Amino acid sequence: MAAPEKDKEKRDTERIQILGELLGEVMVYQPMAVKEISRGGAQVETGYPLQLDSLHDFRLTLGDRSVVVKGRVAHCSITDVDQELVIYRSGIEFVEPPDRVYSVIAEFIEAIVGGRRAL
Repeated sequence: MAAPEKDKEKRDTERIQILGELLGEVMVYQPMAVKEISRGGAQVETGYPLQLDSLHDFRLTLGDRSVVVKGRVAHCSITDVDQELVIYRSGIEFVEPPDRVYSVIAEFIEAIVGGRRAL
C-alpha cells in the first residue's frame, strides 16, 4: 500500500475531511419489467417503490438496441403481495428524450405493432 504522502501527490485536487455530516445519494441500476411503452412514457414493475415526481435515468433494452432515457414518476402503487415479496407498478413520463433516443423508442414500437399486424 502506498504511503499517504505519495497518494496526495497523485491527486489533481485537494481533498478535505468532513467533520460533520454530509449526505449524498448514489444511483444504481436495478432490474425492472417494462409492462407497457409509448413514445411518451412507460409502465414498469419493480420490487421497490419509486417516489412520486422523482427523476430517474431508465436503461431500456429495445430489441438489439439499448437507450437511457430520463423519466419522471407519475404514479406508483402496489399491484401484488406474495408472502414477503411486494410488486409495485409505476407510470413513467419520459422527460425531453434526445431525438436519437426518441427515434429508437418509436422504431421499437413500430416494429412491435407491425409484427402484430402481420399475424
